[in-house]
Amino acid sequence: MPVDDILMDCELHMEKAVEHLQHELRGIRTGRATPALVEHISVDYYGSPTALKSIASISVPEATQLMIKPFSPGDMKAIERAINDSKLGLTPHSDGKTLRLILPAMSQDRRMQLSGQTKDMGERAKIAIRNNRRDANKVIDTEQKGGLMTEDGSKGAKDKVQELTKNYETKVDQMLEHKRAEIMQV
Repeated sequence: MPVDDILMDCELHMEKAVEHLQHELRGIRTGRATPALVEHISVDYYGSPTALKSIASISVPEATQLMIKPFSPGDMKAIERAINDSKLGLTPHSDGKTLRLILPAMSQDRRMQLSGQTKDMGERAKIAIRNNRRDANKVIDTEQKGGLMTEDGSKGAKDKVQELTKNYETKVDQMLEHKRAEIMQV
């Protein structure tokens, strides 16, 4: 396998780890209302799980309030049930046509707890990135032992893999720092 293919495969897997982290971080509540907080909630839509954003419009009328308007009024109860079942701790208020979610102010303890959760998520992403580095290095070693790559070529490829790893770990650190700042902002 050529070095470029090994590096491209490694980078692709590292990018997926970062994308997964972004998806996880979107679901963590900050002090402000944002549609990303609820759009991923799975709603039982005629027997199949469907993302809330697919069956309703989500808007932010005020800084601490979300408004959910189902495309079909018959889906109101299913959406309400899904929000109640979610781990967000929010109670929807229905007026028959729309649901309103009011986000209460978070306590300092809750902010610290969420900050810790983001740190754990970031650590899992870094572990995935390092596992990808290990896998790429194994492929490089196999190529070298098979005589398809020189020792110098192997060393250069491993250096490039290490550089990729550092770049993606830096991305993770930046994402975490940004999210933690959002959470801690009062």
